[in-house]
Amino acid sequence: MHAHRPRTPATERTRRWFMNRSLLLGGAAAVATMTGCSAGASDTSGSASGGARSGMPSGGPGGAGGMGAGVTEVKYADFTGVTTDGKVVDDLFSIHSTGVSTDAVVQAAQAFLDGLSTKVRRASVFDVDDDEWLAWSNVDGYEREGARMGDLTEKQRNLGYALLGAALSADGLAQTRNIMKLNAFLGDYNGGGKETLTEGHYYFTFMGTPSTTKPWGFQYEGHHVAINYFVLGDQVVMSPTFMGSEPTSATYNGEKITLFKPETTAGLALLRSLTSAQRKKAISVDEKGGTNMVAGAGQDNLKLAYQGLAAKEFTSAQRQKLLDLVGVYVGYMDDGHAAVKLKEVKEHLDDTYFYWIGETEDSSAFYYRVHSPVVLIEYDAQSPLAYGENAQMGGGGAPSGRPSGMPSGQPTGMPSGGPGGGGMGMGGTPTQQHIHTIIRTPNGGDYGVDLLKLHLETDH
Repeated sequence: MHAHRPRTPATERTRRWFMNRSLLLGGAAAVATMTGCSAGASDTSGSASGGARSGMPSGGPGGAGGMGAGVTEVKYADFTGVTTDGKVVDDLFSIHSTGVSTDAVVQAAQAFLDGLSTKVRRASVFDVDDDEWLAWSNVDGYEREGARMGDLTEKQRNLGYALLGAALSADGLAQTRNIMKLNAFLGDYNGGGKETLTEGHYYFTFMGTPSTTKPWGFQYEGHHVAINYFVLGDQVVMSPTFMGSEPTSATYNGEKITLFKPETTAGLALLRSLTSAQRKKAISVDEKGGTNMVAGAGQDNLKLAYQGLAAKEFTSAQRQKLLDLVGVYVGYMDDGHAAVKLKEVKEHLDDTYFYWIGETEDSSAFYYRVHSPVVLIEYDAQSPLAYGENAQMGGGGAPSGRPSGMPSGQPTGMPSGGPGGGGMGMGGTPTQQHIHTIIRTPNGGDYGVDLLKLHLETDH
């Protein structure tokens, strides 16, 4: 057992209290209170059809709710991953050599751990199969474990960024850092979240010990970012990876930052390449809701049927546009392992589905999904919560509710329209200034769970 601060029942209650409290306080008003964001919605059975969502989650406070991990948190031992029907497709993954070295990320991880104080290191290292893998959330005020970047010295933080630089591509590192910067912008903009809406409120945790032969991994997590990075030999699984932002474009400390343009334009490029007949199969008749993401935090055992248009009906040019779209998301991991993952996706291209909700103009707020046995991608332009004229916190300046963090007392009231405002009660018109994305590996692949099982079966 690795030394770390044990997850006591009191700690579990704290995390679960946060999510339960948020849901009990009334959907959007509670979300606005903590300046958090919805991470997806589905029914209490963990299944979802992917259509537009509205109203409170099924089952009330105990439902999946889209509030992130906590209420519906799955334990590692009970993990099956995203499936179409609750049954895992066998023999999708194997232990093999990729030919892509993981030496750099192992060395960077060890250097970061060596640079921590004994106390912080003990609180940041867990067993390789610990429930901590699944205990992530995109909400800013969620109570997290591990080494908080804002509490580290500059030298320690730089070692942390060096680890991210070794694990991610240049684009992936820039995306992560810019999400952190716009998180701080949001804190400055709305005057709340003095601790959580900063560049420093992001945490590293480690599962296992960095090694070139034994399984291990790390998690980097905070508001609008959750990177799960599993390593076994020279194999890497970087999923689930959640990335989002509100706003997606702003000037912070003199730097103009714009996020999710590649995800937006690549999605539109694929959609616009379809024929009229193909579009009828790909585009849902549902109206775009305030949030449509279904595979966010807390949805590790989600049952999600294929929807939309199968890629086996694509032309060769359309298939390439689909791969280009997947490549944007996969391309945030280091280049070598991104190529390995994209090859895996290609092998199941005929069984890949493309699904769309919403309008199709350059500035439209829309949702799309790419779903196959080995990859699940969601892009969701959502209703504003804390930025812009239609934000649920008052918009354009200081919010009318409390600053973000743990809610303490009844919020100021439900937003106009009540809980039926489009997914967890979020009212307002969806906008490209609030985007959530996620990439997962279905059928037990997330967090490297399937690879770890194979490793234990064959090597131990």
